[in-house]
Amino acid sequence: MRNIRHVPVAPTSARRLAPGTGIDAHRHDDHQLVYARRGVLAVTTGAGTWTAPATRAIWVPAGTVHSHRAYGELELHLLGLPADTNPIGLDQPTVLTVSPLLRELILACTRDPADDAPEHLRLRAVLCDQLRVSPQQPLYVPTPTAPQLRALCAILRADPADNRTLAALGKRVGASDRTLSRLFKSDLGMTFPQWRTQLRLSHALVLLAENTPVTVVAHRCGWSSASAFIDVFRRAFGHTPGRAADGGTGTGSGGPPADGEERHAVLPDDRTEHLGEMP
Repeated sequence: MRNIRHVPVAPTSARRLAPGTGIDAHRHDDHQLVYARRGVLAVTTGAGTWTAPATRAIWVPAGTVHSHRAYGELELHLLGLPADTNPIGLDQPTVLTVSPLLRELILACTRDPADDAPEHLRLRAVLCDQLRVSPQQPLYVPTPTAPQLRALCAILRADPADNRTLAALGKRVGASDRTLSRLFKSDLGMTFPQWRTQLRLSHALVLLAENTPVTVVAHRCGWSSASAFIDVFRRAFGHTPGRAADGGTGTGSGGPPADGEERHAVLPDDRTEHLGEMP
């Protein structure tokens, strides 16, 4: 990231971003909660990209150089918190589940950010309490540093539907599948099937924000069928991809999944291989 701006105070505001636009690389001395009430938001740092629909928010710790990108018509809500206020105790970005209560608190706090009335301060305190108990999810695509992994990941970013095995991809980048498997775990902290599933889910969110039909999304992201894609998507987000495009309001996906539906996006290896890969 070049031309990094330093904005000491993380703003609390609401704004709209057109599809494909964004906010260039910058950093704050404060923490910031980033939430897209409509559309899909991607936050990118040097470590990777976190992508979130309207049922998720992204926590950006103080000092983190990051940029934003909008997919679909984005209604962006930004909430700054002082550096000494870290309700989730993390020093790296993470994706948080947004419950109906947390969503309304975010909207209320960003509606009139200059309001310092006692009632408004109490809302922010409750919001911090909600952040503290919000489930964290590893919904991000880490950026590799090892040259061979960078080459391999670039191939799959260009075409997430590429279904070649790790061994076949290794021939393209000059490394054995055993070496690449070891690099995925040491460099990215996940297995190759897990990384590819994360990539495909992130790409799926982008396509859904662009109103791409679910069957087309499944094909473009490498799933063998729409039903296989829906299964993985439901495990990751707690609702079907058809509900992801409505911005999480009204009858959409703004509320939490039903009891027992919430799942992490990183699936155990055997499930990821079966559901995340085309046969």
